[in-house]
Amino acid sequence: MRVENKIFQKKETIDRELERLLSRGDSLLFQAMRQTVLSGGKRYRPLLALASGECFGVLEDVMLHFACALELIHNYSLIHDDLPSMDDDDFRRGKPSCHKSFGEDIALLAGDSLLTLAFEVMSQAPLEEKLLPRKEKVIREISQLAGIKGMIGGQFLDITLSPEKITEKEYYELILKKTGSLIVASLKSGAILGDASPSQIHSLEEYGRNIGLAFQIRDDIIDSVKDVQEKHPPRPNAVSLFGLEKAKRKLKTFVERALRILEEACLESDELCYLASNLLESKSGSENG
Repeated sequence: MRVENKIFQKKETIDRELERLLSRGDSLLFQAMRQTVLSGGKRYRPLLALASGECFGVLEDVMLHFACALELIHNYSLIHDDLPSMDDDDFRRGKPSCHKSFGEDIALLAGDSLLTLAFEVMSQAPLEEKLLPRKEKVIREISQLAGIKGMIGGQFLDITLSPEKITEKEYYELILKKTGSLIVASLKSGAILGDASPSQIHSLEEYGRNIGLAFQIRDDIIDSVKDVQEKHPPRPNAVSLFGLEKAKRKLKTFVERALRILEEACLESDELCYLASNLLESKSGSENG
């Protein structure tokens, strides 16, 4: 089967499970949660998690709990990012953002609900008792990478660093935390559950750091065109920092480095290769995953 078809099938499986998880109620809160999660998106992080788990023989039924939990965490972060006190975005994936549709109060609670639901979903993953330490380790890893040391730490940098004075080093730190942390968490989840060696986990982490940078630079390139077309005020990004052509070269460099890491570690996965290489395509607009 072609790798594109395998990716498409996995994405359908993820979408079905997310829809099931969010069909537990019809309250306004559930409506807000569903609008955010089920309105599209690349499902990039859960796809990485499933591909990583497959590398190490983790059953899809088990891995799906963690893959979907990571997507719930990601979408909670998008709801909060869009709030007027943060990025102040009125649209997400071409549709009104959560706070524009439901109000800021409901949006805050919808984000909180997605985050807590994520940990409920992970706790219910069906593993044998002897494998429970791996499950605990994955939940701990995701907690750390989604928190102050990872994604939230990156969001803090995003709102405190000056767009005019941001340095290359600060930009990379911001992106590795805000965007890269959940990508790394997705990859490490499958590896830990599959009892990968420390060197294999380290290689996947480095692969994840590189595609995290590539992912954000790609979105920055797309957003720079959109911001000009829609006359949005410029935000700090790879294009404003490096210029368009240099940003494109950096995108290519990070993707090539990620692929080389997989090859050197003998991690054979056509899906992980595809998910990295596909970042060089710019046909679709930025959705932030």
